[in-house]
Amino acid sequence: MSRVTLSRYLIEQTRSHNTPADLRFLIEVVARACKAISHQVSKGALGGVLGSMETENVQGEVQKKLDVISNEILLEANEWGGHLAGMASEEMDNAYQIPGRYPKGAYLLVFDPLDGSSNIDVNVSVGTIFSVLRCPDRKGDEGDLGEDAFLQPGTEQVAAGYAIYGPQTMLMLTLGNGVKGFTLDRELGSFVLTHDNIKVPETTQEFAINMSNQRHWEEPVKRYVGELLAGEEGPLKKNYNMRWIAAMVADVHRILTRGGLFMYPRDGREPEKPGKLRLMYEANPMSFIIEQAGGASTNGEQRIMDIQPTSLHQRVAVYLGSKEEVERVTSYHKK
Repeated sequence: MSRVTLSRYLIEQTRSHNTPADLRFLIEVVARACKAISHQVSKGALGGVLGSMETENVQGEVQKKLDVISNEILLEANEWGGHLAGMASEEMDNAYQIPGRYPKGAYLLVFDPLDGSSNIDVNVSVGTIFSVLRCPDRKGDEGDLGEDAFLQPGTEQVAAGYAIYGPQTMLMLTLGNGVKGFTLDRELGSFVLTHDNIKVPETTQEFAINMSNQRHWEEPVKRYVGELLAGEEGPLKKNYNMRWIAAMVADVHRILTRGGLFMYPRDGREPEKPGKLRLMYEANPMSFIIEQAGGASTNGEQRIMDIQPTSLHQRVAVYLGSKEEVERVTSYHKK
């Protein structure tokens, strides 16, 4: 039986689900960029790409060399194709303008070029997260594309996905009709469909959270995690395992493949911030993927994809994964 490549899958989507051709081409370009990033990540110390720069991103985080390299790969791969009106990245203060010498398209690309980059130097899985939005209609084609064009709730996403660079390089993708998983065949040079119609189990006995921050959590989170840790003797009447990789891509990938709950609650050390993760670059695309796989995603109070963004780098608390547990921890917040 012939293997289905990402390109073939996208062509079939164009024919059977009315996926626009320019969106198909955009996804293919992003996938090629992810292959290039995977190659850079795999070089490690041999390529001189480990370690930190002497710069910080807009969030005040020290940038890794591969953060900057990955960002440049995605910008250069996508700026000239004619599919995009603009881009936004976690690593850049402002929206990226398509150079005037290139044609502009109907979509916006938003991405975290290298999620979990603090794990790079210790050889733990990292990844790229991306989201595609339609660009609002503009009068004429003059002037820079403003931040407002990107400030759309997650429900407006037309595609989202992530690449994970681990023992295998995989691309997980949704076009709004389920989630597919593709594995990079390095000999063929293509992403090949290996995981069809991915579903997150509704129930789970596994959760992911940074327990070292427990003293800074809000009371509903303390209560909920306490019940998880109480096991069979507690109110939930079952034992739970905890896993924490400290890279959202890796933790969410585990949930997609075997179920679980990912939590990154707001932190009492910074009460003015509604959370740590970025709504546009991390929470929205991952929520889209999880929901398309049958899971749920909230900020503890409401569905994440219903949140109206107010800034490119807006932060949010995140609870996503198996529906039963997401609903339980969300109900504790509402109480």
